[in-house]
Amino acid sequence: MKKKHHAWLWWIVLALWLVVAGVGYMDTRTDAKTSSSTKTVRIGYQKGDIFDIAHIQGGFAKRMKQKGYHVVWKEFQTGAALLTALNSGKLDYGRTGNTPPITSQASGSKFVYVGAASSRANSSGLLVSKTSSAKTIKDLKGKKIAYSKGSSSQYLLLKLLAKAGMSANDIKWVDLDPGAASTAFSQGKVDAWVVWDPYVASAQVTQNAKLIESASSVNTTDRDFILATSTYAKKHTKTSSTLLSELETSMEWANRHHTILIKDLSSALSLDKKVVTKMVDRRRYSVSGMTQAIVKEQQDIADTLAKAHDISGDIDVSKAVLTTSQ
Repeated sequence: MKKKHHAWLWWIVLALWLVVAGVGYMDTRTDAKTSSSTKTVRIGYQKGDIFDIAHIQGGFAKRMKQKGYHVVWKEFQTGAALLTALNSGKLDYGRTGNTPPITSQASGSKFVYVGAASSRANSSGLLVSKTSSAKTIKDLKGKKIAYSKGSSSQYLLLKLLAKAGMSANDIKWVDLDPGAASTAFSQGKVDAWVVWDPYVASAQVTQNAKLIESASSVNTTDRDFILATSTYAKKHTKTSSTLLSELETSMEWANRHHTILIKDLSSALSLDKKVVTKMVDRRRYSVSGMTQAIVKEQQDIADTLAKAHDISGDIDVSKAVLTTSQ
């Protein structure tokens, strides 16, 4: 009887061990599955933009991680360069100004607008040196004006010229990326410079440059856009929704914590706090989905560039907006 009792006891212990071992194994597999199923989201951004703020603040990546996404950040100097990376499959999402999406769509790139940010019209404009006597773009006829082809500065410069009753031939266009343009501007190799923050704020603070006309003077919002390739966006609608929601949370934080934001941006961008303060204080941060009004803004850019023969043919911006039916 003892032998039978011991035998049954041994089998019971073995069975319990197998159950525990089995549960432990399943838990481990579940954890491993959660880890291996984490989706990598590659995001392209530019200095001081909405993604950069989310990157520096840190909460965005943490919240995305909690929802199963690992964020990889990649910095670019211009929207045009960022879109090239996006279209070649090196990014999943990218933030650009208002003009790169238009030139990209005109060239046949297959992307969609995922979302848009609030206006930054007071953060972009036409700069001249502190010694310049120019008051408006009319005073710069025949002068060299730096801009970045394919960026928001190209569209803004065209709008400023049109407002003044001038043509594109009335000035000398100098195509430079922001870094090179900053050097050329500081050395007096160009007479004016059309650009955006933080470059505008930096020139104003460090060089006493004068912002003689801003984007608001020609009723343009110069807003940010979040883009993805058409293929990626259609397959990852939940990811896009999560990204916009978490990014808006970061923007709400930015609006409530200017002091911390300025300190963090100053350190991350290696910029004087006075520069960052000027940049932060003249805009309100927010993001949203695309609206008809925003699509209309973008269509005006497309029409303006087509009229100036800066893009070939007419394009329909609405076709690059992902709808729920797609």
